[in-house]
Amino acid sequence: MQYRQMGTTGDEVSILGFGCMRLPKTGGRWDEKKSERLIAAAIEEGINYFDTAYLYFGNEALVGKILAGGRRDKIQLATKLPPMQVNTRADMDRFLDIQLKRLATDRIDYYLLHSLMSFDSWKRLKELGIEDFLEKAKRDGKIRRAGFSFHGWRAEFKSILDDYPWDMAQIQYNYFDENNQAGREGLLYAASKGVGVVIMEPLRGGYLVDKLPAEVHGIFERTTPRRSAAEWGLRWVWDQPEVTAVLSGMNEPAQLTENIRVASHMTPNTLTDDEKRMFDEVRDIIRQKIKVPCTGCAYCMPCPAGVDIPGCFSLYNDKNIHKGLVRESSYLFRTSGFDGGRPSYASLCVECGACEKKCPQSLPIRQYLKDVSRDMEKGFFKPSMGVLRGYMGLMSKRKKKKGPSGPGISDQSDSK
Repeated sequence: MQYRQMGTTGDEVSILGFGCMRLPKTGGRWDEKKSERLIAAAIEEGINYFDTAYLYFGNEALVGKILAGGRRDKIQLATKLPPMQVNTRADMDRFLDIQLKRLATDRIDYYLLHSLMSFDSWKRLKELGIEDFLEKAKRDGKIRRAGFSFHGWRAEFKSILDDYPWDMAQIQYNYFDENNQAGREGLLYAASKGVGVVIMEPLRGGYLVDKLPAEVHGIFERTTPRRSAAEWGLRWVWDQPEVTAVLSGMNEPAQLTENIRVASHMTPNTLTDDEKRMFDEVRDIIRQKIKVPCTGCAYCMPCPAGVDIPGCFSLYNDKNIHKGLVRESSYLFRTSGFDGGRPSYASLCVECGACEKKCPQSLPIRQYLKDVSRDMEKGFFKPSMGVLRGYMGLMSKRKKKKGPSGPGISDQSDSK
């Protein structure tokens, strides 16, 4: 494993960080045994930066339990305060104390303000006393370093950087988003101020691996040396010396093994001119095909009307990128609630706008949902939905008549 210094802090962190938000789940619940095996293997291989958050429901407690077995002192632990839930100075202390308890630790190495969108969001926290909170928490030994994660535009990013002596910042950055959000300009600016930069979404939530157009895979396969889409994506980010660490949401041993292999020998400024031109070609192909630039972060959820916003966008993009491989029928079954859940298709949107206020990408979600509905909910959709819902209602009634031989569809829905 290779390490880089976190800005001017003196901390040496592994260039591959472990993003805990995507730890494995079984039946919709965190799989503790699989997660422990992954985290233990990661630490054994030299990964020493682990990232979680208050808003990753249940994740802090899981991570804390796994680290409590003698692993905590081997790593740098990062978590995040949820600014949208902070309304008083006392709230800040309350959240931090809850997080320390969940994480079973007496200190947090990197304490971030979660998903700042603009200077105004930072200004609001300042007026509530965030600077005093951070400094006191440092004096009390509850946190070691202060940072923030960011999902706004580069001008706002620079303004926040200039307004407080930050230790680090976390930004979305990958070869497709080179000039989106904080972008390369923000990365270079942070580095010029001695602020460490941790990268999230280096593979755009898996989009730059599993959902690439066939033409892009063809380019990667023809390029020498031949590497996987994931390796090319990570190499592009690690090639930049201003990047301190790259978070990867690994949930399978194979992902961990591959990422460690790449991280073990990747050094900055090693991409050739031909490889850089290859990335330019790849970007152009993706831009021609993508319909909705959603990363699947799910910050927009839950939707008050029940729409599975990232799920609808994912299916819509897949249909347009992978022509012929994803059809309206897939959308119907995925959004019908056929598995016992509630319907979640795009036209359920009531245009309340709650999602757009929470979207890190500032996407016009309501308009995009109309586009999804027009394309994916064609003539057969509503009649088919009625048939499916009628069938589900009939099955539910039959199960109730038969008695409690097991959880019926309605029971499963209520338990979610």
